Amino acid sequence: MKSYPKELREKIVDAHLKQKISIRQVAITFSVAKSLVQKLVKQHKTDGNLEPLKRGKPRFSHLTNADLDLKQLVSEYPDATLEELCELFGLKTGNWVSRTAMFRALQKLGLSRKKKHSAVAKLGQKEYKN
Repeated sequence: MKSYPKELREKIVDAHLKQKISIRQVAITFSVAKSLVQKLVKQHKTDGNLEPLKRGKPRFSHLTNADLDLKQLVSEYPDATLEELCELFGLKTGNWVSRTAMFRALQKLGLSRKKKHSAVAKLGQKEYKN
């Protein structure tokens, strides 16, 4: 669904604030929901603008600027699982993150979490299975 044009948003807010028309009457006049009028008036008072807000969930992560912390954790604990890295990161910074967030941050930095198995261990497993 498209946002209402900025001109309409301005007319709605002006009708309420400058012309002193009630929110309910403004909603009826412009054929919009009362909640939209309330939202626009609040946005105008707090942000000072009436631009449409970005859609979707806000994207914020404690891992955004934590590249050095993550590289240090991985170098100190090379065999740590994702869960362990999440816990270590939380203890170090006080910011708790999910496994998925940790995985994506490590992937972005090019830090693989795949365990490398030695050739000796693989040979031993094959012999044991026979």
